[in-house]
Amino acid sequence: MTSITLATTQMPCDWDTEANLARAEALVREAAGRGANVVLLQELFETPYFCPDQKEALFALARPFEGHPVVARFAELAKELGVVLPISFFERANNAHYNSIAIADADGRVLGLYRKSHIPDGPGYQEKYYFNPGDTGFRVWDTRFGRLGVGICWDQWFPECARAMALMGAEVLFYPTAIGIEPQDPTIDSIGHWQRTMQGHAAANMLPLVASNRVGSEPNEAATMTFYGGSFIADELGAKLAEASNDRQEVLLATVDLERIRARRASWGFFRDRRPDLYRPLLTLDGETDAPGAGSR
Repeated sequence: MTSITLATTQMPCDWDTEANLARAEALVREAAGRGANVVLLQELFETPYFCPDQKEALFALARPFEGHPVVARFAELAKELGVVLPISFFERANNAHYNSIAIADADGRVLGLYRKSHIPDGPGYQEKYYFNPGDTGFRVWDTRFGRLGVGICWDQWFPECARAMALMGAEVLFYPTAIGIEPQDPTIDSIGHWQRTMQGHAAANMLPLVASNRVGSEPNEAATMTFYGGSFIADELGAKLAEASNDRQEVLLATVDLERIRARRASWGFFRDRRPDLYRPLLTLDGETDAPGAGSR
């Protein structure tokens, strides 16, 4: 297929998990009814974003990938509607816990999973308490509607994640997210920074990009988190094709022509002119490629 219709969604969540799942399902049905081929739901949509607090009891929310009821439910929905669904869930694998995405193809087959690579740790976003760093590596998925790359929230801030998926042949990038206020400083409004970072990934890799965030305020012991929505779809130049509000439940759609974009991407030469032989500093934490004291500067 050359042209595909992408959809992003955003919604509030609370501790009525069945209501959250029903709300997410309704958004997917709405998007499919409007012609969407791939529908992106937000990060950890089964529950509120529980990471502001460090609570031992919340590990009980995690379940194994095999037989996970939310993955099974939304894979069946993907099959019914003929859409591709990345499905965010809290995964338990023996004694490890991951922030994971399962990819359901349009026939309902679950193609596998990706585990979030970059795990944040800061006020309001204490994810290192709950999640191990992902061990799957970056992944792309051959689906009915194209080769798709999916990162998760904090992954979206790292250009290496987007570039790796692009190098692996991704035709569209997807980022389910939970981001809003910075509780340590209420004057910080990061929505513009958040959007521009991903728009840059789209432009630098010449790939359409879809981001889904949540909305609403969620009370926790450590902080009440207010999420700023702003879900969007960008074209291969980084321009926003559609953008959601800051506070409403919404479904947005945009259609892109993958064949046209592929030809355009090749003509710009971004991947022709790369110099991997010069990128050794990217494999280090400090940019030093020689032993300490060797005078590499």
